[in-house]
Amino acid sequence: MSFARLGLAPAIVSALESLNYHQPTEIQQKAIPAVLSGRNLLAAAQTGTGKTAAFGLPLIERLSQGKTQRKKRVRAVILAPTRELVLQVAENLTAYAGNLPLIVLAMYGGVDIQPQKQALIDGIDILVATPGRLKDMYHQRAVYFEEIQVLVLDEADRMLDMGFIEVINELISRMPVSRQNLLFSATLSPRIRDLAKTAVPDPIEIAIAKPSKKEITQWLVTVNKDAKSALLSHLIQTQRWQQALIFIETKHGAAKLVSQLAKRGIKAEAFHSGRSQAVREQLLADFKDGNLQYLVATGVAARGIDVEKLERVVNYDLPFPPDEYIHRIGRTGRAGMTGEAISLLSKDDFKSLCMIESRLGHLIERRVIAGFEPTKPVPVSLLNYQPKSAAQPIAQAGKRAADPWARARGSKSS
Repeated sequence: MSFARLGLAPAIVSALESLNYHQPTEIQQKAIPAVLSGRNLLAAAQTGTGKTAAFGLPLIERLSQGKTQRKKRVRAVILAPTRELVLQVAENLTAYAGNLPLIVLAMYGGVDIQPQKQALIDGIDILVATPGRLKDMYHQRAVYFEEIQVLVLDEADRMLDMGFIEVINELISRMPVSRQNLLFSATLSPRIRDLAKTAVPDPIEIAIAKPSKKEITQWLVTVNKDAKSALLSHLIQTQRWQQALIFIETKHGAAKLVSQLAKRGIKAEAFHSGRSQAVREQLLADFKDGNLQYLVATGVAARGIDVEKLERVVNYDLPFPPDEYIHRIGRTGRAGMTGEAISLLSKDDFKSLCMIESRLGHLIERRVIAGFEPTKPVPVSLLNYQPKSAAQPIAQAGKRAADPWARARGSKSS
């Protein structure tokens, strides 16, 4: 099947051909006709399946005729959890609309607000924004919502994990009821379905299968916690890894690991919310170009990192909740390519491993590296493991901060 057969205009198809987009992915084949029909959409799709084009292409098709009628208005809003993802989505949409006079704007926190306000003055066709910054702009009367035709919630599960539920609900309550609504998430969990009841009424529902084990080879090494950095250095050097995206839980831990790797002759950089936007953009550009081989990133900051043909990701720390593991390993093995996901596992990670393997439905292959055998062995996990907090209602998720608006303001630096 070609993109032209999905009902896209020649100008869009031509732009896709210049980008070497020839065959639509499964999510694109299913979502594009649904969105073009004008229906609301609830879609479950993993990272790397082509979901940005799945909502972006029909959105551009719909907006290709017409323009904003008044200043400070927008015709479509895409909400995404992090600055990196906002920039990535905006960059892709700009390329897809390269043959059309559509204006796409990326809007996020952590940078001077004035240039973004100025860019909004004449009106925008597609606004890609983090929830916190969009809320600030709305309350400062820099943007108005009455011309919004389409709302897209991208990586909705991650936005809920970051405590944006109250902000999202507030923004939705200010938008026209007649808009089209598209929600994309890695999973359709009970929390996502609760959000969809108000944000995406009467939707078409699409679910795309998780990446197969053939695409992503997953394995782990058990090791003492204090030997993880030495093991990582050993793997990089002995297995001659050319590139790796290394996930770690904290900013302090990222800086410490970069220093430990440097002492062993391995140059890496830390990528987290404590670094300026300009630095993060440069690091990401260097990593994409291959000028930087090893990037140590916190999970929140790494959302939106999209590197073509990334060979491997490493979980230096196992994440919580388990769906975050799915997001992480989805940075490799993208669009049918092969990839490798390695986890360094100490005994205190056991509960997280149980939840991850239960979520996957299979055990992850364990390998032993001579000289790094743990003094505290990690037992085999249980696939039927259920955390006590698994049934936490969505109402509690919104209470992670006493003041969700303050939480949103703080999230601007993510």
